[in-house]
Amino acid sequence: MGDERDGIFAGDDPVAIAARWLEEATASEPEDPNAIAIATVDTDGMPNVRMVLLKEIEVGEGAFVFYTNFEGQKGQELAATPKAAFVMHWKSLRRQVRVRGHVERVSDAQADAYYASRSLQSRLGAWASDQSRPLDSRAALMAKVAKVTATKGPLPSRPPHWGGFRIRPVEIELWADGAFRLHDRFRFTPAADTSGGWTATRLNP
Repeated sequence: MGDERDGIFAGDDPVAIAARWLEEATASEPEDPNAIAIATVDTDGMPNVRMVLLKEIEVGEGAFVFYTNFEGQKGQELAATPKAAFVMHWKSLRRQVRVRGHVERVSDAQADAYYASRSLQSRLGAWASDQSRPLDSRAALMAKVAKVTATKGPLPSRPPHWGGFRIRPVEIELWADGAFRLHDRFRFTPAADTSGGWTATRLNP
């Protein structure tokens, strides 16, 4: 491939390209094609990284959305420092997407809609888990799930401590594996003219 972007890199919107790649990965990646490793920092600036599932790429909004417990370590760190970075890697496609950006909560209505789409077991689990906090035993967790099941019934509302985060990127990198480690890499940053477009720069492998 020459200096012009074509093939899998074709297009001016890196969010749309990422969405296209994810759609392709859904057919080829055997487990969780929407898994991302997301990094946050604590109040001392020490980084944390963990796997979560990306639930939506909002091409019109130019953003990426995932859901979590606001009171867990990840949620607390994002509340204190609303910035994050993530990488999404597909071994089957030999591609990855890297994103850095600012973080905001999604609306209650959007979170309610996604919560309602989850399985009943997952909805009850969101009530039962005190995410990231010490747990005496798995038996204690299952007992709490049973209690929540008995009290919340088959149509539990969304817990107030659970919802979505939207990452609005300030930088996106699209990467494809190349022979002899000569990979293709393009970094996209917001255009300087505030048009809402993106500027692409080819990077060395």
